[in-house]
Amino acid sequence: MINNQRFNPVKHLTAVREFIMLIILALIIVVLSILSPAFADVKNFINIFKQAAINGILATGMMCVILTGGFDLSVGSIVGFTGVIAALFAQGQYPIAVPIFFSVFCGLAIGLVNGLCVSWLAIPAFVVTLGTQSIVRGLAYLASGGMPIFGVTKAYEQIAGGLLFGFIPFLVIYYVLIVLCFGFILTKTVYGRRIYMTGGNATAAEVSGINVNFIKMSVYGICGLLSGVAGCLLTSRTISGSPVTGQGYELDAIAAVVIGGISLEGGSGKWYGSMIGALMLAVISNGLDIMRVPSYYQLLFKGFIIVIAVFLDVHSKLKRK
Repeated sequence: MINNQRFNPVKHLTAVREFIMLIILALIIVVLSILSPAFADVKNFINIFKQAAINGILATGMMCVILTGGFDLSVGSIVGFTGVIAALFAQGQYPIAVPIFFSVFCGLAIGLVNGLCVSWLAIPAFVVTLGTQSIVRGLAYLASGGMPIFGVTKAYEQIAGGLLFGFIPFLVIYYVLIVLCFGFILTKTVYGRRIYMTGGNATAAEVSGINVNFIKMSVYGICGLLSGVAGCLLTSRTISGSPVTGQGYELDAIAAVVIGGISLEGGSGKWYGSMIGALMLAVISNGLDIMRVPSYYQLLFKGFIIVIAVFLDVHSKLKRK
């Protein structure tokens, strides 16, 4: 039987959409390396990973939430608040574990509150996390008195500022370990499969015996926890905690997830997608900075890539239907 169907390039592209953004990332790296030899320097590539680390950590948590069909607008505020908390406890009067614990614990607690409201109280995620975004930012200002907190110890500064073997930033190591950890969770554990099932079809997942409310609450907790980790690391990196830190970070985190091929409808996407997206944003920002291109062009490139990613996602959904 002869197949008379015409070749449809969109369908063929969307069939491998998980790899398209990786190919685009590689092409961007090649082009920037040609245009600017300084971009191709090994030290610069390490710097790109360092620049991508904070957004990448946030995107990893955001990915878990988006896989269930939700999203979290409060992560930027959580970064600012937990960074202030970490700075307050990292003045030298407490062991180094104390600021780390409180920043991560506060992030986890806020995330669980978000999850509780979204899952058990059935309040839309947009409303809950938008409200939390404002509340937590206000708490950051109250905790800091509206001023940046300086004076963290050298030991605390080394958490994110230190180097392994003299050239690999600890910040990059933390990021890679977090991504690999969640890659294992999402692909090799029952919990990870339940996250995908909840996002794919919550009703079917509930009928199958999955506690959908618990899964939804837990992913918001994870997102908050990783936001606390990011706040802690960012305070260590910048040697200060400021209530204005993290503004707009939630948009970059969502952008990284979407660029990485994670479906906004939930239930599909590769675990490494958020890393691809975070690296792409960092590569574009770094490359344009090196070439001294005005920063607002970064918004153009970012928006263009996001549109491509969503286009591929939408058409892949239409193909399956």
